[in-house]
Amino acid sequence: MTAAASGLARRLGDILGADGVLTEAADCAPFLVDHLGRCRGRALAVALPRTVSEVSRLLALCETERIGVVPQAGNTSYCGGGIPDDSGRQLVLSLKRLNHIRALDAGNYSLVAEAGCILSQVQQAAEAAGRFFPLSIGSQGSCQIGGNLSTNAGGVNVLRYGMMRDLVLGLEVALPGGRVLEGLSTLRKDNTGYDIKSLFLGAEGTLGVITAASFKLFPQPQVRATALAALPDVRAAVTLLGELRAASGDRISSFELIPRAAIELTTRHIPGVTDPLPGGNEWSVLCELSSSRAAEPLDALLEEALAAALERGTVRDAVLTRSERERAALWKLRESIPEAQRHEGASLKHDISLPVVALPDFVARAAPWISANVPDGRLVAYGHVGDGNLHFNVSQLPGADRERFLARADGVRRAVHDLVREFGGSFSAEHGIGVLKVGELERYASPVELELMRAVKRAFDPHGIMNPGKVLRREAAAADA
Repeated sequence: MTAAASGLARRLGDILGADGVLTEAADCAPFLVDHLGRCRGRALAVALPRTVSEVSRLLALCETERIGVVPQAGNTSYCGGGIPDDSGRQLVLSLKRLNHIRALDAGNYSLVAEAGCILSQVQQAAEAAGRFFPLSIGSQGSCQIGGNLSTNAGGVNVLRYGMMRDLVLGLEVALPGGRVLEGLSTLRKDNTGYDIKSLFLGAEGTLGVITAASFKLFPQPQVRATALAALPDVRAAVTLLGELRAASGDRISSFELIPRAAIELTTRHIPGVTDPLPGGNEWSVLCELSSSRAAEPLDALLEEALAAALERGTVRDAVLTRSERERAALWKLRESIPEAQRHEGASLKHDISLPVVALPDFVARAAPWISANVPDGRLVAYGHVGDGNLHFNVSQLPGADRERFLARADGVRRAVHDLVREFGGSFSAEHGIGVLKVGELERYASPVELELMRAVKRAFDPHGIMNPGKVLRREAAAADA
C-alpha cells in the first residue's frame, strides 16, 4: 500500500471505525470481481459504513480528495456496475451493513428499508405484517435493495406491479460533498416541484448513494393459480396473454416465456428439475394468476381459459399445479435457467425489451440470423414476455471452442441490438448500463438524451467522483481531476 493509500485508510478509519475499512488483498478480493467473472478491478480500499452519516462523511472526504467512489450492493449486476476500474485509485463503498428495516406501517401499506437489506429480507418483513412486496427476481436471496433501486430492477411481477421505480415512495440519498437528500416520504400524492428521487432510480450510483427508501406495499396474495402451457410459437404466447388478461380481469401477475432449449438445459444441469410437458414443444409459458381474496376461484378460471385456448389451437398442452410443491417446481424450472446456462458454458447475453405485439416478428427475424451466423451456439430466448422483456441469450454448444464462441460477441450484439432498435425496442430492459453497455447507450440514445444525461451528471457530481465510467463515459475534466 502506498503512503497516500495508507493515509486515506487512516482517515476512513476515523470515520468508519477500524473494522469499517478493508485494505488487505484477501479481504478486498470478493468486492473486486462481478459474479459472472467478466469485470475485475482494483481498489484503494473497501469501505463498510453502518449509517447514512458515515456515508455522508465518507463522500465529503472523497470529494475533497477527488477519489472515485464505486457504490456496491449485492454485486449481482450483469453489467459490471459495482466494480472499480483497474487503476487502484477508486474506493468501493459496500452497503452491506446498512441493512435495517427502519419502519413498517401496515395501515399505510408502506415500509422503509436501508439500502443494504437483502431483497428477500424486505419480502419477509412485509409478509410478517400481512402485506406483500412484489419485486421478485432470481437473485432475491443475495441482491440488495440499493442495487435494485439503482438499476430499476424488474423481475417476474412487472406485468402486475411495475418496475422498482413504480414501487418507490421516497428516497434518502447521500450526495457528493456530503449533503443528504432526506426524502423518505410515504405519501402517494406529492406534486411539489420536480420529482428529484426519480433521477436516482436507475442511475447506478452515478449521482449519489441511495442509503434508504420508502416503498409501497400491497395486500398479501391469498390464492394463486399457476400453469405451464405448451405453445406452437411466440405469436401464440402473445395471443394467450391477451386472452388471459381478458378472462381473469387482469389478475395475471406473471407470464414467462420458456423455450424448449431452456427446459433441456435446466433438466440436464439442475438437480430436481423435471420437464412437466415432455412433448417436445418449442415454446411454453409459465403463467400465474393471483388475488388477495381467499375465495377467488382462480384455479377454475385458469383451467377454463386454458381449455378454451386448447380448443382454438393457441395452446397445445397444459399442466396446472394443485399444490405449493408443484408450483415451486415450475418456478424452479424458470428461475434455474441462468444457472443452467452457466453450467453449459459461455453465453452471449442480451437484455432486451420490445412492444409485446412485436415479439413474434422480432423472434422470427432474429432466430434464423442466430442459427446462420452462430453455428457454435444455441438460442435460449426466455423471460418476461408479459411486459415485453426477453433475455435473448445464445449458449455455447457442448464441445465448441469457448474463445472462438466469445469472439462473436460484438457482431452478435450489434445485429441483435440493431434489430431491436428497428422494432422500437430497448437494448437494456432491466439490467442497466454499468460499464459494459456505455458504448451501446452512446450508439442508440439520441444526442438530446445524452446531452441532458451529461448535464444532470455535472449538476449532481461536478467532479465526477460517483461511480466513474458507469452509464456515461468519463468527461475529460473529471478524468483529469
